Amino acid sequence: MTNPTGISRRSVLAASAAGVAAPLMVSEAAQAGHQGGGTTTYRLTVLGTSDTHGNVYNWDYYRDAEYDDSAHNDVGVAKLAALVNKLRAEANGPVLVLDAGDTIQGTPLATYYAKQEPITATGEKHPMARAMNVLHYDAVTLGNHEFNYGLPLLNLWIRQLGFPALAANAISAKTGRPAFTPYIIKKVSLGRHAPTLRVGILGLTNPGSAIWDRANVEGRIEFTDMIATAAKWVPIMRARGADIVLISAHGGDSGTSSYGPELPNENPTALIAEQVPGIDAILFGHAHREVPQRFVTNQKTGEQVLLSEPSKWGQRLTKMDFDITRVKGKWKITSKAAAALNTNTVEADPKVLAVVKKQHDKTVAYVNQVVAASTVELSAATSRYEDTPILDYINKVQTDIVTAALAGGAHASLPVLSIAAPFSRTAVFPQGDVKIKDVAGLYIYDNTLEAVVLTGAEVRAYLEYSVKFFVTHAVGAPVDPATISDPAVPDYNYDVLSGVDYDIDISKPVGSRITRLQIAGADVAADAQFVVAVNNYRRSGGGSFPGIVKPQVYNEQQEIRQLLIDWAQAKGRIDPADFYVRNWRLVREGVPVF
Repeated sequence: MTNPTGISRRSVLAASAAGVAAPLMVSEAAQAGHQGGGTTTYRLTVLGTSDTHGNVYNWDYYRDAEYDDSAHNDVGVAKLAALVNKLRAEANGPVLVLDAGDTIQGTPLATYYAKQEPITATGEKHPMARAMNVLHYDAVTLGNHEFNYGLPLLNLWIRQLGFPALAANAISAKTGRPAFTPYIIKKVSLGRHAPTLRVGILGLTNPGSAIWDRANVEGRIEFTDMIATAAKWVPIMRARGADIVLISAHGGDSGTSSYGPELPNENPTALIAEQVPGIDAILFGHAHREVPQRFVTNQKTGEQVLLSEPSKWGQRLTKMDFDITRVKGKWKITSKAAAALNTNTVEADPKVLAVVKKQHDKTVAYVNQVVAASTVELSAATSRYEDTPILDYINKVQTDIVTAALAGGAHASLPVLSIAAPFSRTAVFPQGDVKIKDVAGLYIYDNTLEAVVLTGAEVRAYLEYSVKFFVTHAVGAPVDPATISDPAVPDYNYDVLSGVDYDIDISKPVGSRITRLQIAGADVAADAQFVVAVNNYRRSGGGSFPGIVKPQVYNEQQEIRQLLIDWAQAKGRIDPADFYVRNWRLVREGVPVF
């Protein structure tokens, strides 16, 4: 039996959760090698995707139009499939296809089948399972966003896949063993007269899930260090016959983390290549960067490890090529190289589009439902550097929900503050009809609402940490909104607060920028107490903001995006007069910047 690539199916060793090999049906290609200097050289191609984030169609659900950006990138598994099929047809040897994670979250399409019509309730096949099965992946690694909707949905999605899902460092808290398949070893034929090539593929997921999805994984799954996990499993894979070892890792290559030292490194890919011997190449994701080819020298062996990251959303496809020969009865890689290919060079694969069309159409209809009418246009374009009504809309809803929930309780007398982040620069509520897609375009994450108690000193420390987002500007120096922020600090790690009045002096050094912090015209005392409404990502430690990781005084597992939709539907009208309070500003020595 053959698949669309013409590759026949034979057995593969797949590690079970216990690390015991089990048989799977896999692809195997018989292609003739070429001879040079009396030695036959064969070519193995590995194609890689990552961070597809629920994109199947080349479609922007928030604009209700074909996706496009300033670089004219395309997105989606349908585009990836077309490019993969083209490369399979052109290949001079076997082709493996891997994904490095963050698959089932990120678009209204993915959200719809996790929240509005969850596959756990309907039994329907997830659109990302449908699309990826058409593409015929060999393995996928679990990313941190795979845990967003809970383990029941994740486990059902895995069962719907026609290939293994890997995560060697996700450990069952109950058994102490891998909760998912750690690795597989694929038997690949290089030609009729060539010995079988055995390719080991190890999957590593991101330890940050222990923070970001604590509610879904705490007490169930523990996440061990990616470097130590690779060091454990790579020798086992080699001992069990892997001629080549590839890692598919959901972690960037910067060596830094967005959280503190309480968890293993979030982005250790280059460190893995440097410290763990026996690895030939690493496909990685998580950072959403385009890294076509990077070589890292292993400190113990001196071998060059090939690394590649294929951007995000299906905009790029990694292509790794390995030339291999038989030397003294063993396979040896003689050369390796990688490139990032642009998916805007092909038309979308019609088979992928067809299997997801009904689900895509249902999602489009859903996000185009009108929820309210706005009296004026509200935009998030300037929210990074000036107080805007559209962010106050988020804070108004969060404040109202928490205030109502705490009424009559022990914390009812405390002022309620609210935290939001200007992570969407393109969100707009148009004057007139506001649709679900407009609200979803403002709040793009599946966060839930929580609340904790902070002191005045902790509120100040939180704000000081947040406003490191800005580049220092001396008094009198020109200020350009386009370059006012530090590019190393993402928008989602800059928060604004409602309920207190404050000045951010961008002429002062980081740590000394909150020059005014008041409530009702009086300075906030260090020992004053506040209830602070905040999303679960931040409250769980995401971004490493100080003081916020505390026991919740409110946590009803309500998704903030849905609360924003519900509030608009209940009111039927969005009017800034109901919620806009200009409470913060950028200054230099007390003089407003804008």
